[in-house]
Amino acid sequence: RPEFLNRVDEVIVFTHLKEEEILEIAELYLKRVNEQAAAMGIVLELSDSVKNLLASEGYDPNLGARPLRRAVQRFIEDPLAEEMLLGRFQSGDNIVADLADEESKTVIFKKKEAEEPKPSKKKELVKS
Repeated sequence: RPEFLNRVDEVIVFTHLKEEEILEIAELYLKRVNEQAAAMGIVLELSDSVKNLLASEGYDPNLGARPLRRAVQRFIEDPLAEEMLLGRFQSGDNIVADLADEESKTVIFKKKEAEEPKPSKKKELVKS
C-alpha cells in the first residue's frame, strides 16, 4: 500500500454534470455536425426539444457525457444521412430537425421553406 500511495500525484474529485453542462457539450457536438452539413451545402437547424432529447439520452450518471456522442449519431447523423441518400435533401437545402411529437423520441427532418419577401408598403403612383 505505501508503494501505491507514493505513486499517486494527487486526488481529483469529479462531480456529476449538471443539465446546463450536458447541453453545452451537446452544442459542441452539434456544431461539428453543422460544419459537416455546411460542407455539403446544407443548413441544419435543431429545435430546443431535439437538443433536450439529446441531452437526456446522452447522459448517464455513471458515465457522464460519454453516451452523448452516440446519441447525436443515433438521433441526428444516421437518420439525416439516410434521408440524404434517399434524395429527400440535397445541397442548398435548409433543414429543420424537430420531434415528431412531445412524447416521442423520433426526430423528423423537414425542409425549411424559403421565406418570401414581403411586398413593400409603398403606394404605387397611378397615372391618370
